[in-house]
Amino acid sequence: MNQIARFFPFLSWFPSNRENIKADLIAGLTVALVLIPQSMAYAQLAGLPPYYGLYASFLPVMIAAMWGSSAQLATGPVAVVSLLTASALAPLAAVGSDQFVALAILLALLVGCIQLLLGLFKLGVIVNFLSHPVIVGFTNAAAIIIGLSQLNKIFGVSMGRSEHFINDIWGVVQQIGDTHIPTLIMGVAAFAIMWGLKKYLPKLPGVLIAVAITTAVSWAIGFEQNAKVKVDQLMDPDVLDVVERVAQSDARIVAINNQISTRSIRIKKLEKDPGDNDRLVAALHYEIDLLQNTLKDIEDENVKARRTARKFVLEMVPASESQPARLYLKSRTPDGATSDGHRWRIRKISNGELKLSGGGEVVGSIPSGLPRMEVPKLNSESIMALLSSALVISLVGFMEAISIAKAIAAKTKQRLDPSKELVGQGIANIVGSFSQAFPTSGSFSRSAVNMNAGAKTGMSSVFTGLIVLVTLLFLTPLLYHLPQAVLAAVIMMAVIGLVNFKAIKHAWHAHKHDGAAAIVTFVATLAFAPHLDNGIMIGAGLAIILYLYRTMSPRVAILGRYQDGSLRDISVHKDLPTDENIIVLRFDGSLYFANVPFFEDAILEAAANKPNAKYLVVVGDGINELDASGEEVIHHLVERLHGVGMIMVFTGLKKQVIDVMRHTGLFDLITQNNIFATQAQAFEAIYNCLGTNEGAFCQLRRQT
Repeated sequence: MNQIARFFPFLSWFPSNRENIKADLIAGLTVALVLIPQSMAYAQLAGLPPYYGLYASFLPVMIAAMWGSSAQLATGPVAVVSLLTASALAPLAAVGSDQFVALAILLALLVGCIQLLLGLFKLGVIVNFLSHPVIVGFTNAAAIIIGLSQLNKIFGVSMGRSEHFINDIWGVVQQIGDTHIPTLIMGVAAFAIMWGLKKYLPKLPGVLIAVAITTAVSWAIGFEQNAKVKVDQLMDPDVLDVVERVAQSDARIVAINNQISTRSIRIKKLEKDPGDNDRLVAALHYEIDLLQNTLKDIEDENVKARRTARKFVLEMVPASESQPARLYLKSRTPDGATSDGHRWRIRKISNGELKLSGGGEVVGSIPSGLPRMEVPKLNSESIMALLSSALVISLVGFMEAISIAKAIAAKTKQRLDPSKELVGQGIANIVGSFSQAFPTSGSFSRSAVNMNAGAKTGMSSVFTGLIVLVTLLFLTPLLYHLPQAVLAAVIMMAVIGLVNFKAIKHAWHAHKHDGAAAIVTFVATLAFAPHLDNGIMIGAGLAIILYLYRTMSPRVAILGRYQDGSLRDISVHKDLPTDENIIVLRFDGSLYFANVPFFEDAILEAAANKPNAKYLVVVGDGINELDASGEEVIHHLVERLHGVGMIMVFTGLKKQVIDVMRHTGLFDLITQNNIFATQAQAFEAIYNCLGTNEGAFCQLRRQT
């Protein structure tokens, strides 16, 4: 049974008593009430339709609990991982498109595979390369980016997605004058409800209540306003020009795809033909490459044109008996014509028809039923393009999950296995990718809710997943009128707690290098947004470089005898007695390739400052490691000092250091006579050799 439990950890939940099942059911229901609206908001943050958040809240939630080691860790969509997903995919496909969705699902598979492999090979230690100051800097910047990315939905204006996030935000600020007031009211109302309930009635599910109230109001007042018009109903030449560019590029995209398809079919036929068709096949492949390059350029132009079209704010003059409805740019409506009072935006352009939005944005139709179970679309080019982002998301997501799990384990006294948690998160993302989910991780807020609600085992997460299943099957029509501004408010409220500049200040006080790593990561993440992986990689690289820099120059102290009998640094404590025959030097660091030149210089400088000394004692209590470079330098120093009549003596060396010396022959060169367990033993032996043990006052001998 123990062997079976290793592969199926959830079997340890059983048998369970009635009280535990009841506690897990209540906790599962409580978490689900928070998860359902949050997951839809985080799906939008990832650039996906809201219902994909429900897909990511179904199987991954249950699988992570079943194969993880934490009883209370609540897995599912989280803000930082969702933002990283969006930043990884935005350069590769249009946000929200079928290709974008397919890449998000493939990314979940890659993240899961990386986490699973790390867990199976017990390589969870790799997350240590992302130091705490780096994570602090990244989290603060990511929280600000997440909050700002939702501004356009709060104000009801459009936001472009370019290579420079700051430019996109500036574009939103420039449109503040076009704010859709009902949308702003919805967003502010959601903020007020969630903040008020959190402060005065914290036990109530504030997010769910805000969603329920605003959805009901949205339905009651007809918050959403949609319309369809023909392209020839556009009266402004600037708008018409952009729309026609979109239509033309759409037609060219279809034509080029047909040409590529025709050539691909011909290549397959030629490859089956036994004749010599290699040159013709190569020529067709070359033509396909050219067509694909042209297609990419046209698609880029199409995306830009569509973004421009969505920025136009239009006014509609209703139809009359003599003519159909007409659309003008705001403030360009001709004198004498009266608009219908709405501000219309172009949502979609297809087949000579425009779909317009004149009210607030809502979630809209959510497909009822379970997500399709299918293998993600595997493509070598896409895999290579996503691999670096998948690695960053794997590490950041796991670090977030394990940090939460450790915090909970400290309170519940539960044993936590990081490798098993990696396996659980990995399997959850892999299974999630087969059920249309994007990357997930452990959630701090929902894990806290789960624990405070009394969850006893991972069964609470299974109950959460089942409640999401019921929602998918029967309750999705109730979410149609949920305003997008409310989802934006949910996200912004969730990330407010992630902004913690005191943590950066604390890192600075701990060590200037840690503070610098946190600040650089923070600035780089903001500067490189939406490519957040660049910011965290720069921060991690800098932290490692600064660590190596620190260890390249460890503290070296020349020691003298203090009045209490201990050896202390003579540069700190002035006028300490020393002995002309003996140099005592303490090296506070491991001896490895990066700092052996510093060690060698320190030894030679000390020897040069006291050339008549007979012994140089290295106090090695602080040397925890000795590599091949360190062994070679010690070997060289022993021989060099011996050549000038000075003997090198070592005290307090640890077992692992002596083992290296024995394996390399260095121990035999130094000899057992010059290696001592304590400083007192070394000085006793040295003074015996110097012949000063009978009545002579020895400055370094401990007086009794």
